[in-house]
Amino acid sequence: MSSINISNEYKGTRKRTYILLVNTALELFEKGGMPSVSELAIESGVSRATAYRYFPTQSDLIAATVNASLGPILTWRPQSEKTEERIKELLSFALPRMFEHEGALRAALQVSLQQWAEGRSLNLDPKEKRLERGNRKDILAMVTAPMKGEFPAELIDKVIKAFSVIYGSEIFLVLKDIWKQNDSEVIELTQWMAKAIINQAIADKNAL
Repeated sequence: MSSINISNEYKGTRKRTYILLVNTALELFEKGGMPSVSELAIESGVSRATAYRYFPTQSDLIAATVNASLGPILTWRPQSEKTEERIKELLSFALPRMFEHEGALRAALQVSLQQWAEGRSLNLDPKEKRLERGNRKDILAMVTAPMKGEFPAELIDKVIKAFSVIYGSEIFLVLKDIWKQNDSEVIELTQWMAKAIINQAIADKNAL
């Protein structure tokens, strides 16, 4: 298992406990489990009260686990000054990391779907705390930054939203589950789709 990203708020014993909980959660997710905070406490050998101090809800647990495992992606910075090269860099760097922690990412998808369904069926307050998923917005804004001034803002917005479909764990459900593609095939196809998005943006700009 690769190293995980740990919040600076944890020091000493608290940090060791946090690492224990997150690593245990990752192991359970990779086995296809969906542990509650109470179940995580049992598996980790800590008290329920301790586990709940770190993760008051299952959504907090999954969000923390995803952020910890994908830490290097969240701090990624591009090398190129061109959007078409930046998206290639991002996909090449991020997707292997996502594959490594696929269980946690699929757990996040499952919880998001469950919360959506519960919210619809029970008419829950939309302000109720739920699993937040949106790190890709800032990353893709950085990827498309070179387009500013050359492309209309609305066209850049389309590119960001199109990129968000191919950069993210949702693509596992289509390319892996439906089409049975392996990791390298997923990366190759997402790179091809990224080129198609850029080419369409250029065509749209030239048609203005």
